[in-house]
Amino acid sequence: MNRAIIEGDADELGMGEALGRALDGLGKAVACPEASLLLNAYRAKAPVTVHVAVGTDTPHTHPTACGAAIGSATHRDFRLFCSLVTGLDRGGIYLNTGSAVMLPEVFLKAVSTVRNLGHPLAEFTTANFDFLQHYRPRMNVVERPHAQSGGTGYAITGHHELMIPLLAAALIEKTA
Repeated sequence: MNRAIIEGDADELGMGEALGRALDGLGKAVACPEASLLLNAYRAKAPVTVHVAVGTDTPHTHPTACGAAIGSATHRDFRLFCSLVTGLDRGGIYLNTGSAVMLPEVFLKAVSTVRNLGHPLAEFTTANFDFLQHYRPRMNVVERPHAQSGGTGYAITGHHELMIPLLAAALIEKTA
């Protein structure tokens, strides 16, 4: 993982793309490739962003961890995430699934960044999916992004293994 981040950062990739590329390079050594979000997103050229707070994850304690590469790659992903948030204006949807601290903060900072840079961002939908609703996602995902710009935020309580397939089924049924 650390080698993938260092090599990806040298190639000016974000952490999500760097990790996906490394998995792709492993070929048949990946145990269940169909189940890997990072690998399948990389192969589909779909962006996946990884937002790291250094010191919060076990790989940061490994001797091969490089704080400069981790910081640079995750910062690149934050910029990518901000560019994706600009696409929420007038009809976009953002789902927070199970992150009670990190992603709600990253999302609210991205919303603020996008607006501070002068991009329009209004009338979009957010939803927080979790089996317990917490203060930070309620405020930073469901309420604050819509406080002055319209749009709607939802707090959906339930277990992911039930709620996400139900959401997918509802979307498939609606488009069928």
